[in-house]
Amino acid sequence: MHALVTHELTKDYAVGFWRARQRRALDGLTLDVEAGEVFGFLGPNGAGKTTTLKLLMQLVFPSSGTAEMLGRPLGDLSVKRRIGYLPENPYFYDYLTAEELLTYFAGLFNLRGADRRARVSRLLDEVGIGGERRLQLRKFSKGMLQRVGIAQALLNEPDLVIFDEPMSGLDPLGRRDVRSLILRLRDRGCTVFFSSHVLSDAEALCSRVAILAKGRLRASGRLTDMVPFRASGWELVVAGVSDAAIAALGSRLRHAVRIGEDRFTLDLPLDPPPERVVGELTAAGAHLVSLNPIRQTLEDFFVEQVTS
Repeated sequence: MHALVTHELTKDYAVGFWRARQRRALDGLTLDVEAGEVFGFLGPNGAGKTTTLKLLMQLVFPSSGTAEMLGRPLGDLSVKRRIGYLPENPYFYDYLTAEELLTYFAGLFNLRGADRRARVSRLLDEVGIGGERRLQLRKFSKGMLQRVGIAQALLNEPDLVIFDEPMSGLDPLGRRDVRSLILRLRDRGCTVFFSSHVLSDAEALCSRVAILAKGRLRASGRLTDMVPFRASGWELVVAGVSDAAIAALGSRLRHAVRIGEDRFTLDLPLDPPPERVVGELTAAGAHLVSLNPIRQTLEDFFVEQVTS
């Protein structure tokens, strides 16, 4: 079952004052998101990601094309009750506290009394808002507002969550917390569709991704299919090794970088196997720090797509 489907979804905007001309922000987007997966919608600034999400939420309307969410056309009221949404720049009435804001939104979903209080408290705990929940939102940092925005998107325990740049403004701890939250949502069967240009987050979280550039879909599929994870070599970091031991490797070494007094990063080919080199260096008194395959990353693939 598909949680989200678009077919030739297109959006043109009129730009200019005297003689308005059409600017195409999204051009024939066709993709599908399976139920229960985490799907990354990637692209540089201005690629059309936010336009797509606004179309799905009916904040703007398409010039042509169609879309469905949870098996129903856009705008179906029964579907709206089952989705959560975090805009790129959430804006809330900032004289309310975080607790008051979520209590208000929970009321829109007909939550009342102890159930409402319990759900608001649980979600604030889940996104890492502690005693600050009783402070006015005008006193919150960008990252704290982002956490509150994520909490409001989850108040109705949605089947489909749409996040627009959910990591925006978060510190490293906050990013880790949101990644964990997204994985928990996936584990309980919720579909998560999020836009981002932070490629490491998509690489860590997503089963499938789509890459958008200049309003057009450039690539879509599973990461294991899109990114050739076959190793092209080995990165070996060793310590306590002499220049002579490095020089003795000869043609078995593609490149060496000194990163400390007796510490090197070595770039080795796939063949011969790195175990032989490690054994020789260890016999010469070296200490192995790390050994990692050299692979193309999602970022490498991303750059290829948006610059081609």
